[in-house]
Amino acid sequence: MKKIILLGCLYLLLCGKVDAQSTGIKTNLAHWAVGGTLNAGVEFSLNERYTLEIGGGINPFMFQDNKKVKHWIIQPELRYWKEDLFDGHFWGFHLLAGEYNVGGIDIPLGRLKVLKEHRYEGYAYGGGFSYGYQWKLSTMWNFELSLGAGYAYLTFDEFKCVKCGEKLHSDDNHYLGVTKAAISLIYMIGKD
Repeated sequence: MKKIILLGCLYLLLCGKVDAQSTGIKTNLAHWAVGGTLNAGVEFSLNERYTLEIGGGINPFMFQDNKKVKHWIIQPELRYWKEDLFDGHFWGFHLLAGEYNVGGIDIPLGRLKVLKEHRYEGYAYGGGFSYGYQWKLSTMWNFELSLGAGYAYLTFDEFKCVKCGEKLHSDDNHYLGVTKAAISLIYMIGKD
């Protein structure tokens, strides 16, 4: 899967037109809000209708009582713009790859209850489709909302509790659902 992602990005870079007038450096505010995940991305135009976003994040922190949402993720996305690049509606196809070490977290509304009493370490690979909208705030700044859904293949080791290291078993899981959520602030480079 890693080779497919790298080859796809390389193909788009070599076959697409990169225009310095249409490049944005961005950060996903939603990632910062959920556990302080450090993240950044770059998005650039390939032609009059398509852009390529390459984003990623890392969270190396452990919280009080050994709670953790440690992870890294890379998530390239090819986007089709309905009208103008970096302004208005877009649809995208994204891939994802990452590694995680999560445990001791109480997610509201009973979602993923097992994370409160167990710890999981593993890898995730997948992809999906997204929809988003980008607003021009000024000549240099944009704001974006986007949401994506798709599939992820998860491999993991399950541990008995958050602090102890006794491994219960190894397994895998097929996930269907939200695979991308972004509230992004974007700095445009070289915009007129």
